[in-house]
Amino acid sequence: MTEIVLMSDPKVAAIPVAECGERLVDVRLGDSLLVDTRKQDPTDTFAYLREGVVERLLKAQMMLPQGLRLLFVEGYRPPSLQREYFEEYADQLRAAHLDWSAEQIHSAASRYVSPPEIAPHSAGAAVDLTLAGADGHELDLGTRMNADPEESAGACYTHAADISEEARANRKLLGTVLTAAGMVNYPTEWWHWSFGDRYWALITGEAAALYGPKEVGSCS
Repeated sequence: MTEIVLMSDPKVAAIPVAECGERLVDVRLGDSLLVDTRKQDPTDTFAYLREGVVERLLKAQMMLPQGLRLLFVEGYRPPSLQREYFEEYADQLRAAHLDWSAEQIHSAASRYVSPPEIAPHSAGAAVDLTLAGADGHELDLGTRMNADPEESAGACYTHAADISEEARANRKLLGTVLTAAGMVNYPTEWWHWSFGDRYWALITGEAAALYGPKEVGSCS
């Protein structure tokens, strides 16, 4: 397996941001994507993404076999909510690993939640999604979406070995169309894909990210 670069890696934070000013748009407009509301936030901005990311999702969806759709679960995440998620998971790890250093906790937490200062979701650059039939019924991708490494015994990793052949095939299909559309995966989470953020820039060799963090008020 190729070495995994975690979000906490200094190489990610070192990528500069050349903010392009692209708008955040609501993916629910036009009904082109199936949208699940399980991660709907109080500000109702979970369904927002940068325009360029939405374009790539629609391109990927067109490459899917007939009868299959992308199922959008979460896009934009306010920085305050991102911080809350990160600290909550870090607290769980501290309680479970009393001997771990602060650096170990920070690194381990970043397998599942991006550090707030570089979070792709807070830039409107990342999306959590899966595959579904035309009726919205989710396909088997090996774990529930947002299963952490402890709960899933590592099966949440995109290239995990201990999943069914059906789940592996579905992950491959999802990855094939999204990669072809120009997006990159965070390999500890099969459902997390992004474009234009610092992690995308590092993985693709770009000199800078296109999108930096935005506050909720910027979505209008």
